[in-house]
Amino acid sequence: MTTKSVITIERHIIEAERQYPEATGAFSNILSDVAFAAKMIAKEVRRAGLADILGYTGEVNVQGEDVKKLDEYAHEVIFKALDHTGHLCGMASEEVEDFIPIPDRFPTGKYCVLFDPLDGSSNIEANVSVGTIFSVHRKISDHERGCAEDCLQPGYKQIAAGYVVYGSSTMLVYTTGNGVHGFTLEPSIGEFLLSHPDIRIPSPGQRIFSANEGNYRNWSAGQRALVDHLKGVDGTNPKPFSARYIGSLVADFHRNLLYGGFFMYPADSKSPNGKLRLLYEAAPLAMIAEQAGGRASTGFTRINEIEPTSLHQRTPLYIGSAEYVELAEQFLAQDAQHAADPADALVAVGAGA
Repeated sequence: MTTKSVITIERHIIEAERQYPEATGAFSNILSDVAFAAKMIAKEVRRAGLADILGYTGEVNVQGEDVKKLDEYAHEVIFKALDHTGHLCGMASEEVEDFIPIPDRFPTGKYCVLFDPLDGSSNIEANVSVGTIFSVHRKISDHERGCAEDCLQPGYKQIAAGYVVYGSSTMLVYTTGNGVHGFTLEPSIGEFLLSHPDIRIPSPGQRIFSANEGNYRNWSAGQRALVDHLKGVDGTNPKPFSARYIGSLVADFHRNLLYGGFFMYPADSKSPNGKLRLLYEAAPLAMIAEQAGGRASTGFTRINEIEPTSLHQRTPLYIGSAEYVELAEQFLAQDAQHAADPADALVAVGAGA
């Protein structure tokens, strides 16, 4: 990259803002603050094996999962990067049960941010890529300082969404509804530089699927038939897909965004409504996928058409190249139409919820 082509994320955000003469700069500042928080988290992720920030805190989050110290740190960094700016009416985090108000000593604004501070954190000690996912909505409630209603909006109302992947390099990918752009952190100068402008998911892309096949016995008949087809087991697919499953949603999605393929975490008999969080994981990544020419679905319904009813609502997720997500929907339609037994019928109903 020559000096003439260097574009920092701050410059990219400012130039995008200039397209809207009525813009106040608040929205742009939110994105810049998220990028700053990502730099702080990236620094600690890189030194996590040396610092005393690994291991469990002894607490359990609202999802019933053990909370690691780095999860706690990432949540605190994002909150403190955004709480005092006067741009937000509140926040919601995957690690906190309720709506997070802005402290009374600070002014509030017309936006709210939802975030998963450290997705895939259970993989840190194995040196596997982890990430941060975020989403921005406009304030819609009449409550002076915001409330949960401002966060409980369907994904199609998002005005921005993005993620940061902390791996061999740190990369921030975001969209404001006008394409998807990726920025790689140059640690020597501490800046995110535009490295992947106008990302498009290859169509149809590499024949790759990502799924936790350890849950195979709990899947519906349609889901099992789908995976059997992808692997060539059913004899109808002469070009089987390759299986690539990291177990870190951001890392799996990032690979598919760049190379094609699709990720799926279906409903099953143990989790008939799915397992991934709608507001903190599925909806933000769905916005990115759609802006890049892909699709995101429950297997029956577009993810970003779901009307959320709770901050920690879960959902099945199929996301990636549009053709492959459509293929999954075709197989899953068998569950809705021809459920073979009560267990399969339960899964089909849950997946369409």
